[in-house]
Amino acid sequence: MTENRIGKGLSFAKRIYLPRIVGLAIGLLSVLAAIYPLDLPGWVWALLFFNGLAWPHLAYRLSSRAREPYQAERRNLIYDSLLGGFWAATMQFNPLPTVTILSMMAMNNVAAGGHRLLVQGLLAQGTGMLVSITLLGPGLELNATPLQIYACLPMLTLYPLAVGSVCYGLAIKLSEHKRTLRALSLTDSLTGLLNHGSWKDLLHLKFHKCRQERCEAVIAVIDIDHFKQINDSYGHIVGDCVLRQLSAELKRNLRENDLAGRYGGDEFCVILPYSTLSQAIEIMERLRQSISNYRNEQLPELRVSLSIGLASCRNEFADPAAWLNEADKALYAAKNSGRDKVNFAPADPVRFAVAYPE
Repeated sequence: MTENRIGKGLSFAKRIYLPRIVGLAIGLLSVLAAIYPLDLPGWVWALLFFNGLAWPHLAYRLSSRAREPYQAERRNLIYDSLLGGFWAATMQFNPLPTVTILSMMAMNNVAAGGHRLLVQGLLAQGTGMLVSITLLGPGLELNATPLQIYACLPMLTLYPLAVGSVCYGLAIKLSEHKRTLRALSLTDSLTGLLNHGSWKDLLHLKFHKCRQERCEAVIAVIDIDHFKQINDSYGHIVGDCVLRQLSAELKRNLRENDLAGRYGGDEFCVILPYSTLSQAIEIMERLRQSISNYRNEQLPELRVSLSIGLASCRNEFADPAAWLNEADKALYAAKNSGRDKVNFAPADPVRFAVAYPE
């Protein structure tokens, strides 16, 4: 949990780094044009160039090396606002550069931390103004020169582009994360196939689509023969390897529109839309043979076989559960008649079981 929080904090600091470099560099021009006519001590100029050119890199270094990078970067944003308020008062509240700098900082605070950081930033700006007035005295300059106007244009154009590009990149990453999380919620982590819930949802959709379009479809229920004995004899790591091998063979043998899922334990289910029973038998027999040829180099004596039950989608099925139950019955008939075979529901047109024992 701590490492995850640190990682998020470092990512946050990296996102702020580029906008801060761009914003403070071009903000330097706005402040420079505004205070150039004023008689200010040398330390003010030194502070200005430090703030505009060195501070972005120092701020990133401080946050990236902190124990809590996220909190450190939020403090850096408050420091930004504090100095922004300082420069506003130092410019004697010259309207255009003052509004430009303070509004850009407010936008940055909202983008980085929402309304809470905005309020904290406004308080920091007020504090910075008081510091400037205390050190340099009050002043008010309400007229902006053409030079000051032109000096503010980069801030008004380039900085929003920098912030917008960062926000766009973040939105793209969030979209990718959302797609990844959705895929994880639909798939089984071990095999990469559909999990129980997502496969059942698709079963309902395919069943009703077959009823509406009057198209053919077949369900296959697949069971690894004596899988418990494999786990007991060779361990769960080997059992997991067998499950992954079956999932790989399913992906290799199935068609693009076929839907395979891990139904639970060592049981897998496949929906074969727009498929006749004969086509389904051919596909499942090919799968059965490929699994029977599976060998583990460390365990040459290990043999794996499949029992498979098939059922076509028929008009008499009241719901998807009845269709699945018919395939399940065909599976148990295959297991009870010797295993390692493809069987199908007795009511389906093809009336023979296909088996190729080794």
